[in-house]
Amino acid sequence: MNIILLSPRDHWLDDHSVLLRDQRAIHICDVLKSTVGDRLRVGLRDGLQGQGEVTSIQDGAVQLSVKFHDPPPPRHRFDLVLALPRPKMLRRIFRAVAEFGVQNLYLINSARVEKSYWQSPLLQVDAIDQALVAGMERSRDTIAPRVHLCPRFRPFVEDQLTQICAGRPCWIADMDAPVALSDCSATPAVVMIGPEGGFVPFEIQLAETTIAQRINLGSRILSVDTALTTVLAQALPGSNEL
Repeated sequence: MNIILLSPRDHWLDDHSVLLRDQRAIHICDVLKSTVGDRLRVGLRDGLQGQGEVTSIQDGAVQLSVKFHDPPPPRHRFDLVLALPRPKMLRRIFRAVAEFGVQNLYLINSARVEKSYWQSPLLQVDAIDQALVAGMERSRDTIAPRVHLCPRFRPFVEDQLTQICAGRPCWIADMDAPVALSDCSATPAVVMIGPEGGFVPFEIQLAETTIAQRINLGSRILSVDTALTTVLAQALPGSNEL
């Protein structure tokens, strides 16, 4: 953990004192080797960051006196639309979008997405949040990406995509596209990434007819998680206008 994330649901003794007894207390004691008087980086979920001073360690519980004064890091320029990947990829994808500071992740269906993927327990609210928190703790963030489950491709593209873009460009990854994402990554946008094997021609055509423009990620075939990282790394938070 590079930040201790706190929540209004934690055991608050008063407005500035919180008592931790879970894995965060274990991390503070066993990994950080903190003692009374040490100061740690803390953050309030969906809020500010600041400093927490260890005021007590007793019977596995850690008490912190906290002050919040710093804003969270800036959001990423891209919102993502991602064809639902294989369940074994989900944890690292959720963690990656949290580390990069993505504001919205839309998981959608596609012709090449197995129907069984939508039944994965990793799509349960608690499982998604656990993976997001791991990424937020790594990147010192307090704002979790919003994950939207959209299990029908055509209604999503025809009824929601234009509204989601809200005037921003929409780019859909396609190896045969004449334009590279690297040539247009400075602009806030919505980026669509397909499943293993890519979107089928009908899906690309429908997205193009609605709002999307085709872009390529280079000449190599990439796995979904590598493609996602490639997209996000081309518009890092804090660069250019951010």
